[in-house]
Amino acid sequence: MYVPLLDLKAQYQKIKEEIKKAIDEVLESQRFILGPKVEELEKNIAKYSDTKYAIGVSSGTDALLVSLMAFEIKPGDEIITTPFTFFSTAGVIARLNAVPVFIDIDPVTYNIDSNKLRDLIEFKAKNSKFRIKCIIPVHLFGQCADMAPILEIARKYNIYVLEDAAQSIGAEYPFSSTVKKAGSMGDTGIFSFFPSKNLGGFGDGGMVVTNDENLYQKIKMLRVHGAEPKYYHKMIGGNFRLDALQAAVLNVKLKYLNEWSKKRRENAEYYNKRFEEEGLIGKGYIKVPVPVFKNKCNNYHIFNQYTIRAKERDKLREFLKENSIGTEIYYPIPLHLQKCFQYLGYKKGDFPVSEEASKSVLSLPIYPELSNEQKEYVIEKIKEFYKRK
Repeated sequence: MYVPLLDLKAQYQKIKEEIKKAIDEVLESQRFILGPKVEELEKNIAKYSDTKYAIGVSSGTDALLVSLMAFEIKPGDEIITTPFTFFSTAGVIARLNAVPVFIDIDPVTYNIDSNKLRDLIEFKAKNSKFRIKCIIPVHLFGQCADMAPILEIARKYNIYVLEDAAQSIGAEYPFSSTVKKAGSMGDTGIFSFFPSKNLGGFGDGGMVVTNDENLYQKIKMLRVHGAEPKYYHKMIGGNFRLDALQAAVLNVKLKYLNEWSKKRRENAEYYNKRFEEEGLIGKGYIKVPVPVFKNKCNNYHIFNQYTIRAKERDKLREFLKENSIGTEIYYPIPLHLQKCFQYLGYKKGDFPVSEEASKSVLSLPIYPELSNEQKEYVIEKIKEFYKRK
């Protein structure tokens, strides 16, 4: 049996006619950059994420970058984030000649450890040259970071919060009296529409969401080279525009997103239950994701990835590959140990939780169209691998 990590063809077959119709409308209009389809998507995403404004941009990476530009981040400014994330989270900081400052992760959620964050900021606040301007919590794998303490410390020291929700559109976080959507809690939030995401386009695309009208107007200008109106440049921006074809595809897919997220959660629960029944958890072979906010939110986790921790991870991955099961390692090298960030002065052992995670995490197929037979095959092969020991 073949079980790919992701099967976009299966998704496409169910919505093919709607997608073709949406693309044809763009082709007939011959309006390919921004325009009505992008405006429609912006309204839909703002509504979906419970924010006032949304700005379509060229990728999730550019959504991060243009947000920092709107915050007027300067060379030498410090921005705190996690070392256990995709490269772009820290890469955009370095591109602006700002300084990435890393904080280790929580071992359960893989998200930034809010206690360590508070301790670092309080320590740095004692220095007269306090240069922390922004915090970028990453809602990794589909679950929100612990935002209440992050926002509390940010407000205390007047620090921007940029939510990297590239993997977590639709995920929810519970406050004491309300529940908030991923992206709606910080000064800005960003989404990625890379094809492999829960809401993926047919190429690159991204979105910035915010409740701040001033930031909204700035980001709208920054995405078109800082021009308003056209050819009159009030600031130096970039070419961060979203294509209408991508927006048309995403408008179709957005209607199905909650259904797909629900199915991913069901698949995750199926895996968790069956791994427990097979004794793979109790014997310490694997650890499965246990969402922290499960009993408080409807969309507590949207499982962009279903990520286990596995004993002898690399050997297990090779065995699954030999048996036609797709997997991926998100992420094999934490950012503080990447060659391009050597200049920051971090060393092995500085962030032990992130480093341990990079050696043990393995993401399994979780896409909505996964059949019970495919899930059972994955479970059986993992069981077979550990029984050989």
